[in-house]
Amino acid sequence: MMIEGYEDDPLVAGEELLSRPGFWAAHLLWLGETGEGPEPEPAWFGADEADADAAYEALCDETRRPVFRIPFAGGHSVLVLGRNLAEDAGTEFFVTHPSWDRPGHLATADGHQAGPGLAWRELIHIARTPDPAAEGVQDPHARLLLLLPALGDADLPEDALGVLRDALVRVGTPARRAAAVAEALLVEHPLWEPATWTPQGPSPMSGGQGPFTGILCCDESGSPRCGTRLAQGISLEQSDRLARALGTRPGE
Repeated sequence: MMIEGYEDDPLVAGEELLSRPGFWAAHLLWLGETGEGPEPEPAWFGADEADADAAYEALCDETRRPVFRIPFAGGHSVLVLGRNLAEDAGTEFFVTHPSWDRPGHLATADGHQAGPGLAWRELIHIARTPDPAAEGVQDPHARLLLLLPALGDADLPEDALGVLRDALVRVGTPARRAAAVAEALLVEHPLWEPATWTPQGPSPMSGGQGPFTGILCCDESGSPRCGTRLAQGISLEQSDRLARALGTRPGE
């Protein structure tokens, strides 16, 4: 497994970590830390402290860089990379394709955050369009929850809380808690403000090439998707395929 910028890092497939008790608490607990309401705890996700601590240690092991592969339509994948550096830990979200020279940067969740990286309609479309022929996470609920930290959308649909609640129940959150947990994870992101996502306009984006339509743009200045293409160096045809895979190409 190779990712530009991480050629010398000990990258490993992270999917085996999903089955650990306490994994979802380790992955999502911080997302509920908004400074308001009750302090998040492992029990939100049906885990105890010991399981959550053990899962967190495995997820953040400094000798490894776990990569969760989320393959979706057209041969594309989102990669969720645990950047387990002692003094610069964080999580990176990339979109890739075998024909691209380098990955597209979606978001970075750390002390030098960059985001948001996904609109709700993109997140839910990726979650629901797995590629069973490719290696990686196939379960739609796990895919949604792995991608959730990259979300930032000011225009969530009415069913967003219900969709997230159902996904949480599927991975072990007690049903009696699920609605409150879903609300805590969606209402306020601890790293960035919700963004407005709009189709790319007729003006060329940075890079000097003509306009590539069909992929959404973000109005939050701290996002890698504000004022630049989602993937640099790709052709118009490749961009069209990506827009179709994201479910955002007009008329599709």
